[in-house]
Amino acid sequence: MNDAAFLTAMRLADSFLPVGTYTASYGIEQYVADGRIGTADELGALVEAYLRRVVGPAETVALANAHGAAAADDLEGILAADDRLSAATLPAEFRASSSKAGSKLLELLADTDEELLETADIDGAAAAYTNTVDEGMARGQYPVVLGVVTQCAGLERRAACLVGAYSFVTELLGAAQRLGRFGHTAIQSQLANLLPIVEDVCAKYAEADLETLTTFAPLVEIESMRHERADRRLFMS
Repeated sequence: MNDAAFLTAMRLADSFLPVGTYTASYGIEQYVADGRIGTADELGALVEAYLRRVVGPAETVALANAHGAAAADDLEGILAADDRLSAATLPAEFRASSSKAGSKLLELLADTDEELLETADIDGAAAAYTNTVDEGMARGQYPVVLGVVTQCAGLERRAACLVGAYSFVTELLGAAQRLGRFGHTAIQSQLANLLPIVEDVCAKYAEADLETLTTFAPLVEIESMRHERADRRLFMS
């Protein structure tokens, strides 16, 4: 990875990136409201479950395959990853927040760094996918968009997966912190504990076939569906 790609990786993994992911807790808010997590260790265990049951076998697989399809200039492959991830994501809030973030990332790059997607090939699959999302003909799930963007930026597939998984972890931990239940030190301690899990998950799923994409997190899905009907909500998911 060259310096420019490394800097892009840091940019995309930074919570400072204004794509709206800070508005999503992916069910964490409902877990807290229902009293299912009360300690930092319980929070860490929950995020680990997300990594092993959702992020790894679903989002990382989709990201990696979108990255590979972009490298092969395969628009149909990118769209297949987008469709399969959306189909495997049961909670409507998860799908909506992911599509919103994906579209926002493409809009942001169009406004601030248009050449990132165009330098690969203005008539290629990456540009075509961007246009398809803009026209509302593709879902634009965030992991898929991230896979395409990181490939165009020169990140290797494994590095792109690490960016995606790390970002998801920091988003969940950040959401838990903003709910006022956990302090900075406790959150950073859990982040440190989760980094080896991020590595393990990415090593396991970075080369997985798209056909293996799946999730198994019934309680996460139930809590998200409960969140959709909650009277008071700080987060959109």
